[in-house]
Amino acid sequence: MAAPDRDATSAGKSTRPTHADVARLANVSTATVSYVLNNSAGKRISPRTREAVYSAAGQLGYRPNAAARNLARGGSGVVLSVLPRVAVGDMPIQAGSLMATALARHGLLQVQIFETEDYQQVIDAIDNLDPIAVLSLFPLSSDARGKVNAAKVPLIEIGLLPALGDPLLTVGVLRVGHLVARGHRKIAFGHTGDATWRALGDYWLRGIIDAARAHDLPPITVDEVTTSNAADVVTGWVRDGVTAVCAQSDEIAGMVLHGLREAGLRCPHDLAVLGIDANPMGALCDPPLTTVQFNPAAVADAAVAAVLTELGYPAPPAPSPTDVAHLVVRAST
Repeated sequence: MAAPDRDATSAGKSTRPTHADVARLANVSTATVSYVLNNSAGKRISPRTREAVYSAAGQLGYRPNAAARNLARGGSGVVLSVLPRVAVGDMPIQAGSLMATALARHGLLQVQIFETEDYQQVIDAIDNLDPIAVLSLFPLSSDARGKVNAAKVPLIEIGLLPALGDPLLTVGVLRVGHLVARGHRKIAFGHTGDATWRALGDYWLRGIIDAARAHDLPPITVDEVTTSNAADVVTGWVRDGVTAVCAQSDEIAGMVLHGLREAGLRCPHDLAVLGIDANPMGALCDPPLTTVQFNPAAVADAAVAAVLTELGYPAPPAPSPTDVAHLVVRAST
């Protein structure tokens, strides 16, 4: 019986590419591939050569041996992802799941923790998990930042990534531009009455103020909205000539709608209402709520590209800033 054809029996089977395959395609030595992909310190590699290696690795779908690579780095392979304690809807969870899968393809383990008011959990996690990088949606406190710096690992603050542009201004421009296009000029901002979520409201408010200045609008009126004062607040806004409100979140927008009903006012006839976070309940409001929806895939792509670049891995292109968020226009505006 004739011996089986080796090529025939192996046809259809995918062979995992090796350092040698990358080296051949990039026309460099295997040692150079190792230096580039391991981001080895003290090795002078030209930008052109690095790009050739990264390009070859990408074309071949090369995946490094995670255990060997992390041992070479002297690190754990853990990427610590800090989730904010402020309410930002489902986007961080969705983006975090996408990031975990993408990083795992490169042999990296994403560990998510929720920040606390004093950031002690972040500090403890850095001590105990020995991460090779730290991700945070919003800027960390000075204490936590100092801990990351002392650990000498990259800190990627996702909200500040150039690939995402300026999220607070982007969202402000979306919201204010939408209202101005509908003829509104006197705009209010509905803030939370809960100190726990105040920081996020302040963040979005800065974007609203900047966008309003760009349209030469009057100063933004700012008030806290709670279930107990919503009717009084909206009555005061309407009395003072406010015709539209940007709420800190969809939850606060819901309180504004409640206040309008309690005060015998109509939305959007008396006051247009615009939320943010695309909470599914917004579609069930009366009237259905106009809101801002974030693109978790764009956030994840930008974060992953930044992590891989910092660690010296071949990185996919980051998304354009226009991919970060879009308006979901409904009857409330």
